[in-house]
Amino acid sequence: MDPVAFYAFGIGIRWYGILIASGILLGTLIAIRRAKRVGINEENILDMLLFAVPASIVGARAYYVLFNWEYYAGDFYKIINVRQGGLAIHGGVIGGALVAYLYCKSKNISFPKMADICAPSLILGQAIGRWGNFINQEAHGGPTDLPWGIIVDGVKVHPTFLYESLWNFMVFGVLLWYDKRKKFDGELFLFYLMLYSVARFFIEGLRTDSLMFAGMRVAQLISIGAIVLSAVVVYLVRKKKYNDMI
Repeated sequence: MDPVAFYAFGIGIRWYGILIASGILLGTLIAIRRAKRVGINEENILDMLLFAVPASIVGARAYYVLFNWEYYAGDFYKIINVRQGGLAIHGGVIGGALVAYLYCKSKNISFPKMADICAPSLILGQAIGRWGNFINQEAHGGPTDLPWGIIVDGVKVHPTFLYESLWNFMVFGVLLWYDKRKKFDGELFLFYLMLYSVARFFIEGLRTDSLMFAGMRVAQLISIGAIVLSAVVVYLVRKKKYNDMI
């Protein structure tokens, strides 16, 4: 499949970008609908996203460049040329969450509540965006004999994009189901971090293009940290609420 969907004014518009944009649009619509149920204004969601979405793209690129610095060092054009690939989800989440926090603080809006509103949209956007990797023939795993393997450069490999996308769609459903059962604001976002990170840790082990640091896969290190930190926060907050009740 041609990675370029069509040309506009001589510029190739890639399927990867279309899929990411579609995920952002759908996620925004879902977040707006969810925000109304908890009394957060639609304009606050849109205003926040105007800052958070660009920040997530910058964060995703900065993260990728940082862990590939030997390749990008001294070449500013390479650093900013995202059309050649190089966006990391973890960096995007960090960048977007940081700006969302600053926005909420400036508007006196509960960040944990806002994070819970956006959590299902985040994982849905990731599920959709992963199919861009399939079209680009990237972010795949090593060789496999499994019947659902895909052919890349004449070799049958693990479709790791598919594993992650299917998991993310499932997490999207779980988060929507758990939303009315959560014990405190922010718990849904923490569950998003935990559930996504569990799958990412194992799937990353199959991939052939992992970012590395000190001989270890960066995504696996981040995933372990996210799982532990989120679990500790959930435990401590629940324990505090329980102690307050008794």
